[in-house]
Parts: sequence; structure tokens; C-alpha cells
Amino acid sequence: MGRPNQPLLSREIIARAALELLNAEGPEALKMRTLADRLGVRGASLYHHVASKDDVLDAVTELINEEIDLTPLGHPDWREGIAAYARGYRRVYLRHPNVIAPAARRRVEAERALLGYDALLAALVRAGCTPAGAAEAAAALDYLVLGSALETFTAGFTRSPEAYRPDYPALADALAGADAADGGLAALDDRGFELGLGLLLDGLAARAKQS
Repeated sequence: MGRPNQPLLSREIIARAALELLNAEGPEALKMRTLADRLGVRGASLYHHVASKDDVLDAVTELINEEIDLTPLGHPDWREGIAAYARGYRRVYLRHPNVIAPAARRRVEAERALLGYDALLAALVRAGCTPAGAAEAAAALDYLVLGSALETFTAGFTRSPEAYRPDYPALADALAGADAADGGLAALDDRGFELGLGLLLDGLAARAKQS
């Protein structure tokens, strides 16, 4: 039997190519024609598997959601479990930061994503949150994880700490102190995330005691 004239396609193959394109070139590069060229097919061939660019983005987010490990949310120590989940969630988006902006305001429809939120909300209720409080905490965790994966605080300051000192002494002191801390300035983003995560979990624990 002869080989097909065109590469075989599937929704997953298209999504993986789109994810590679997003990672390499950013959201502006994701166009159906560009994606078809990358896959070596005609543009019309894509529409047998995906309905639109929006559908491609849905398929990409489905792929990324598969990378997020939900098992820590079942940990008997709710604090340890939620912390491990949040760190894993952030690691996934640190690998795919260019997906955050186009995906952040999309509807949550993928089965894996819905399962993830359900598991997180259940863990937060076990931690002592009311259902409404769990929703607020889950939103706060999303802001922390996705914001920290999208933005780098450290890279915004390109001068040495001392170069800021004449005009911005508090900034110079802060950057010099951060540089002397464990991991130096290179680890400041990670330390900032851990601080935010710890404060969030402390707040949840305090609320649970009050209820």
C-alpha cells in the first residue's frame, strides 16, 4: 500500500505543533496558515480536526493541563499538598509562558482543567474553607501561579544594585540584600513566589482557626 501524500494529522498533533510555535515565537505567531506550513499541509486540512484558531488554543490548553500533576491535592496534609500542587502548576507554565496571555481569559471547558479545579476546591474545603472561601482561595492561587510564571521581577532591573543607589537608595539596598540571599538575584523570582505561597497558606490556616 502506498504512503499517504500528506502527513497524518490529528487534533493532538496540531495542538503540539501550535504549542511549539507559541513557545518559540509567542502568541502573535499563531496563525492557521503558519501552523499549516509548520505541519507541511494545506490550511484546509487543519479544519478537518479543529474548527478555528480558538479551537487550537483550546487544544493547546488541554495539552498543558495534562502536564499539571493533581495527585498532591489528595495529600492528607492539606498545606503540603496544595503547596506541592502550586509549585508543579507553576513549573508547567514556566515552561510555556507564552501560552498564559492567550489562555488566561478563555472559558474553562477541558475535562482535565475542570477535574483540576474540582480537586483543588475539594482540598481547600478540607483545609477549612467554606465553598465561597475556597473559590476565593483558588482564584488567589491562580493569580499567584500564573502571574509569577508570566512576570519576572528580577529581569526588570538590569543595572547593578550600586548603580541605582544615587537616586533610588531603597531599591539599591533591596537588590543588594536580595543578591546576598540564598541563590542571589537569579533566585529572587522563586523566593518571591514561595513568600506569596506561604502567606496565602498562612492566611487560609488562620481563617480555618477562626471558623
